[in-house]
Amino acid sequence: MASRSVNKVILIGHLGRDAETRFTPAGAAKTTFSVATNRRWKDQQTGEWKEETDWHNVVLWRQENVANYLTKGVQVYVEGRLQTRNYEDKDGKKVYITEVVADNVILLGGRGAGADVGTGMSEPVSAPGGAQRTQRPSAPAADEDPFSATDDDIPF
Repeated sequence: MASRSVNKVILIGHLGRDAETRFTPAGAAKTTFSVATNRRWKDQQTGEWKEETDWHNVVLWRQENVANYLTKGVQVYVEGRLQTRNYEDKDGKKVYITEVVADNVILLGGRGAGADVGTGMSEPVSAPGGAQRTQRPSAPAADEDPFSATDDDIPF
């Protein structure tokens, strides 16, 4: 029997702070931000509604221009995998960090709503029969050159 494993994370939440983009010595962009997710339930003993907030650290690689859109309070959809790494702090104590390494980030609300940070596609829409499909951006106008690009358009 073949062994299987799955490492998949899907989050929908709000950014707790503005995203920060830094570059590795090799020039790869690393964008980091935190996402808050909430859980609400009714306490069985008291009948009161309670709420709990979890914070998730997210890392998005090789997306240089997204920090302007990933601002505090914006609602996002994040899809990726969990990764745990460790390092020694200045006192020599081993510190473990678990973060979500994002494959796709889709802006759901706020400035730039509907843009897909990971792939440049717009927000998901419902297809006939309730199935989900993703609406792609429209093609350039007939008088535009679809192959023209400036240095700012090239992601590498």
